[in-house]
Amino acid sequence: MLKQVEFVKLEKPERAHLLCELAEEFYLKGERVLVMVQDDNQGVSLDRFMWVWKKDSFVPHIYDNGSVEGYDEPVVIVTHEDNPNGARILIQGRQCNLEFVAKFAHTVEFAELYNTEAREHARERFRSYRELGIEPTMR
Repeated sequence: MLKQVEFVKLEKPERAHLLCELAEEFYLKGERVLVMVQDDNQGVSLDRFMWVWKKDSFVPHIYDNGSVEGYDEPVVIVTHEDNPNGARILIQGRQCNLEFVAKFAHTVEFAELYNTEAREHARERFRSYRELGIEPTMR
């Protein structure tokens, strides 16, 4: 199913605002979005931030911490590789395995340019997508 992969250049280790912008962009296009984060701390933080990050914006979302159901929400934040809202868009705040990523029509990854090891890892992921026959784009 995977058709499109985008890498977003990240110059600093600050991605919360960018995760919100991307979620809003896809939500406004009528897409369901899954946002993958590292852990509960990031999930709770992003959930709270998404409520206040932009005064004139509202992105309906939920943090799926296991105690709520996010089936009807257009944007779901998760820490585990599960797609409770049937999203077609995956925004990777943390790396996911390629088998999980392949279930989405469009995925967004970050090219962390501020860190040598992370930058090389992004290059490897870029090559992995090419080996699967998908030509990633840079944003």
